Amino acid sequence: MSAGSGVAVAAPPPPRDYPSDQLLPFDFQPLNRVIAGPGVLQRLGEAVRTLGSHRVLLVTDPGLEQAGHPQRAQAILEAVGVEVAVFDDVKENPTEREVEAGTHFARSQQIDCIVAVGGGSAMDCAKGINFLLTNGGRISDYKGYGKASRPMLPSIGVPTTAGTGSEAQSYALITDEKTHLKMACGDRKAAFRIVLLDPELTLTQPHHVAAATGIDAIAHAVESFVCTRRNPFAQMLARTAWEYLSKHFDTVLREPHHLPARWNMLLGAHLAGMAIENSMLGICHSCANPLTAHYGITHGVAIGIMLPHVVRFNGERIEPLYADLLGCECRSDRQATDILVERILHFTHTAGLPQRLRDCGVSQTILPLLAEEAHQQWTARFNPRPVSESDLLRVYEAAW
Repeated sequence: MSAGSGVAVAAPPPPRDYPSDQLLPFDFQPLNRVIAGPGVLQRLGEAVRTLGSHRVLLVTDPGLEQAGHPQRAQAILEAVGVEVAVFDDVKENPTEREVEAGTHFARSQQIDCIVAVGGGSAMDCAKGINFLLTNGGRISDYKGYGKASRPMLPSIGVPTTAGTGSEAQSYALITDEKTHLKMACGDRKAAFRIVLLDPELTLTQPHHVAAATGIDAIAHAVESFVCTRRNPFAQMLARTAWEYLSKHFDTVLREPHHLPARWNMLLGAHLAGMAIENSMLGICHSCANPLTAHYGITHGVAIGIMLPHVVRFNGERIEPLYADLLGCECRSDRQATDILVERILHFTHTAGLPQRLRDCGVSQTILPLLAEEAHQQWTARFNPRPVSESDLLRVYEAAW
C-alpha cells in the first residue's frame, strides 16, 4: 500500500528465467550527421562551413590522386574560401609513424578541422592525428576507450571505398610497429561530426580493391551480428547491411560502373560500421591481422580466406544466430551454417580472391605463432564461441 494514499499497489510479479538472448540491452547515441547520395562531395565546403571551420587538414593517400578525389575535395573547399593543407603520406594499415608525421605537419598549419578522403586507412590516420594534435602524447596512450581528456577538432569523413565503415565508428585502428598488433583507440570525440557518402567516388575502385573491401564489409555484418556484444539495434543494422552487401557484391564486380549497386555497397558498408560501433567483431578479424603483419596480405584478402572457417567453427554453437541473419535464405536452423559458408565461398571465388593460406605463401610452420598472436587481438574476446590458442590453431589449419 502506498504511503498516505490508501490505494493498494500490487507487488511486481516474480522475475522469470528468460533466455538471455531475449533481453539484450543497448544504449544508442548517433555519432554523426550523414549526408548521402550521388554527387554529395559537392557539399563538402558547405559541411566544413557548418562546423565554423576555415583551415582544413585534408588527410588522404597518394594512390587516390590518380582518381582525382583529393584534388576535387581541395577545389571544392577552396571555392568557398576554406584554406587546405594536404597530408597524403597515409599507408595501408597506418602505424604510429604515419600518425606522428601527420601530427607534426598539422601543427605547423594552424588547422581548425580535419577532413579524411579515402579508405579506412586514411580515416583511421585522421582520427589518430586528431588524438595527438589535441591531446598530445603518443597514440598508444589512447588504446582503449575515452582516454582523450581534452576537446578534439571537428572532422569530416568521406569514404572512397565500400569496406571498412570507419566513417561510422569512433575508433582509430593503428598498428603497433613493434608487436604488429592493431591498437583500437576510441573516443566519442574522435568520431567524424559529418560523413559524406557519395557512391560516385567508389566508381574508380580497381577490381581488387572493390573485392577486398567488399568482403571485409560482409565480414563486418556477419561478425557484428553474432558477437557477444550483439544487441537488437546492432543486429538490425548488421542484418540490413548483409542484405545490401550480399545482393549487390556480385554486380559491382561484374559491372563496376553500376551506380545503384555501388550505392548499395557503400550504404551496406556504412551500416555494418554502425553495427560494429554498437557491438563488436570476432575471431575472423583477430586471425586476419597477424596474416597482414607477417605476410603483407591485404586485410580483405585475409578476411576472405578465414571467414568460411570461422563461420564453421562458430556454427557448431550458434547456428540459430546465423539462421536469423540469413532469414528466408534458409528453411531451418540446421542449414544455416552450410548456406552461409557457401555464400561466402561464392563471393570470394567470384572476386578471384585466394581460397587457402598456402596460396598466399603462408608457411604451415608459422600457424602456431599466428594462433598465439590472434589470441592476443582484442576482437577475439568478443567471439560468440570462446576460443583458446588451440582453437585458433585449428581454424588456421582448416584455412591452410
